[in-house]
Amino acid sequence: MSKPPGAPPAHGERTRELIVQTALRLFAERGYERTTMRAIADAAGLSVSNAYYYFRSKDQLVQEFYAEIQRRHREEAAEALGRDGFVDRLRGVLHAGVTVMAPYHDFAGSFVGVAINPRSGSSPFSDESTAAREAAIGLFRDVVEGAKPAVDRQVRADLPELLWLAYLGVTLYWVHDTSYEQDRTRRLIDLATPFVARLIRLSRLPGMRPITTDLLWLVRKVRS
Repeated sequence: MSKPPGAPPAHGERTRELIVQTALRLFAERGYERTTMRAIADAAGLSVSNAYYYFRSKDQLVQEFYAEIQRRHREEAAEALGRDGFVDRLRGVLHAGVTVMAPYHDFAGSFVGVAINPRSGSSPFSDESTAAREAAIGLFRDVVEGAKPAVDRQVRADLPELLWLAYLGVTLYWVHDTSYEQDRTRRLIDLATPFVARLIRLSRLPGMRPITTDLLWLVRKVRS
């Protein structure tokens, strides 16, 4: 039986949320590597077995965090996706991502070493991250497919993943951005999005077609 609208979350959902929020707090205080599942359980007032019932590992906790960030990102980006122009849509979605991540800036750096490890389940390229990765790419697919005028058909299929990769770069820049409220990242987004749009428009030119074709071939080759 489905839960009626507005009903309070079930006990299991509250416990999952408690564990996630406790883990995020400890990651900020101690760093990812020094935070154990036992420490998370103790700080949350739960038994270790109870914590493991909901999450089998810290990596799984990070996946829950990724999934929640993606849900919030899509919600925050809804207004931007209502615009027509590609630049306005992309700029708005990138800013929405920074807005959603803002509360976690102080400890985001503790995730970087884990995320860039190709053997870590917390890597954005791992099998464990497939759902969050596809959700993120899907958001950028909406940016591309809803743009007016339409994006060039030759790049339309591959562009969402390329934009997601660019967003990872923006995120890494944001992690290291010590300016007030990460203002430098905001300015980077504002300056970069028109440049991206110009590159896409250039791909339509006859002289650029061979270069575009070769670049897309290279991207597909690397991806496979």
